[in-house]
Amino acid sequence: MKGIAALEDGTVFEGESFGAPGEAVGEVVFNTSMTGYQEVLTDPSYCSQIVTMTYPLIGNYGINESDVESARIQVSGFLVKEACSYPSNFTSQKTLSAYLKENNIIGIEGIDTRKLTRHIRVAGAMKGALCASENPVASDCIAKARAWQGLQGLDLAAAVTCKKPYSWDDPHADASFAAKNKHRFSVVAFDFGIKFNILRLLQSYGCDVTVVPASTTAEEALALKPDGIFLSNGPGDPAAVTYAVEAIRKLIGRLPIFGICLGHQLLGLALGAKTYKLKFGHRGANHPVKNLKNGSIQITSQNHGFCVEMDSLAKTGVKMTHINLNDTTCEGLGDMDRKFFSVQYHPEASPGPHESRYLFENFIKLMETK
Repeated sequence: MKGIAALEDGTVFEGESFGAPGEAVGEVVFNTSMTGYQEVLTDPSYCSQIVTMTYPLIGNYGINESDVESARIQVSGFLVKEACSYPSNFTSQKTLSAYLKENNIIGIEGIDTRKLTRHIRVAGAMKGALCASENPVASDCIAKARAWQGLQGLDLAAAVTCKKPYSWDDPHADASFAAKNKHRFSVVAFDFGIKFNILRLLQSYGCDVTVVPASTTAEEALALKPDGIFLSNGPGDPAAVTYAVEAIRKLIGRLPIFGICLGHQLLGLALGAKTYKLKFGHRGANHPVKNLKNGSIQITSQNHGFCVEMDSLAKTGVKMTHINLNDTTCEGLGDMDRKFFSVQYHPEASPGPHESRYLFENFIKLMETK
């Protein structure tokens, strides 16, 4: 079965379908990770995005139950140079192709992913459409890409958040590490598209985590009597999630706050910053970030298309704590006196384990002194 990936500017890439048949629209982006394709597929931050993997062979270690970051595949479509049909790993339970078909997700292989990535880097991330059928028509696919509304102004946190509050408890968390913690803390985690491994790490650090919907008010969060507030990652335009910005604004100064990715952007907005859309975003497991406090360089995992404009925080006293060494954009902010901090990248994703420990331990220390 043939597959077409069409961009809104009229550029078309042809290949072969290896997922479900049908049509899909989304923002076409690229990810530079060599591994972790299952985590990419199930990361809610990729909602409404068509992901291109730059590494040429994807699927070689198959699919298993433990590497998911949410309850389902979140991407709108998946583009690769070559999809491995015969995975080789003792954890593998099925092929990537079977996984996509089970979840009704279009996958296209055989396209020139280097050319597509270069096109996005030059022209920017843009609206796209996938068409997988016996005889897909390129002009129809282009029209569908142009008709889609795009991500700017789109609140996708509401689409991926949980329906009601729940307590997190996962046997995959490091129970032995949690047992060594002298104190246990109660944390309210706002679900803007939260990843399972974030919850596992909070649990392993001795936190009892209550996950709440994105629309939870400050008053509802405080009524749970937490020791700290966690603001999760998630998809879409942060400026569109106005209800969360209002809740966070009321929580600042009341309890320790730790934010990641979309949570970082929403915290920035609550402090009075502006956010803007990056040309093609940061997506991959190899982005260098400098910690401005101690000068250390971390190789980080990232997935975002929007950024906090630090100049808009100049009069607030809030300082940038981390900077991206590729393009000097903001990767973190904080105010320890008011007990909040956030990072744009994903410390729980493990490309740099030291930074993961450092940030989660900072959160614990803030809750100890609240």
